[in-house]
Amino acid sequence: MSTTQERPRVETGAKRVRAYFGGEVVADTVEPVLVWEIPYYPAYYLPAKDVRTDLLTPGGEVRHSERLGDGTSYTLRVGAKEATGAALRYLDSPVVELRDLVRLDWDAMDAWFEEDEEVFVHPRSPYARIDVLASSRHVRVEVDGVTVAESAHPTLLFETGLPLRYYLPKTHVRMDLLTPSATATHCPYKGQAEYWSVTVNGTEHPDLAWSYRTPLPESQKVAGLIAFYDDKVDVYVDGVLQKRR
Repeated sequence: MSTTQERPRVETGAKRVRAYFGGEVVADTVEPVLVWEIPYYPAYYLPAKDVRTDLLTPGGEVRHSERLGDGTSYTLRVGAKEATGAALRYLDSPVVELRDLVRLDWDAMDAWFEEDEEVFVHPRSPYARIDVLASSRHVRVEVDGVTVAESAHPTLLFETGLPLRYYLPKTHVRMDLLTPSATATHCPYKGQAEYWSVTVNGTEHPDLAWSYRTPLPESQKVAGLIAFYDDKVDVYVDGVLQKRR
């Protein structure tokens, strides 16, 4: 029985990509390479010639990947600021295209830019798409048998690889049952989300609903609207209970 790991998807991108650290541009390339280390989204690997390798020192750690081989880690240092393990190189990778590339840890960088727009969380996949459509479907949301939201004017968000989400106007949501949460998450396609917990019959359901106060341009139509986790609530669309996803 073969134990060979499937080769990761590797593609050369067309965007100019820059990474900032300690107030310096530590990478600037028009030949970024997208590598799908996991199925959901890619990571950026950048040509070594376009990375400030003079700011890198070997960290001594070797990270093994079944698909990519052994990667040597490097510490990135700019002035008094440094990040251990912020860079990784697979100099002898079985994936030949990676051998002359540098993988900068996304979270270790101060900022990433695609062209002149800052991007967050992870690189945008060229195969991910978001469609935001106004709808006249009747949507009702129940938590423990109590209707917490109901609208005949939902906004539907379709995102590649993810469940359909129903975004409802706040005026159609029982805001008296919602309590703002300290939780915040970020999406490279939608922006920063704020959360609410829902309390029904004395039971609190943490972070059950969310909203994007100032979403990114491709998701502007959901600004200020509220969505609920479909896998944790009962959603009725035109009177039909939807399968939890």
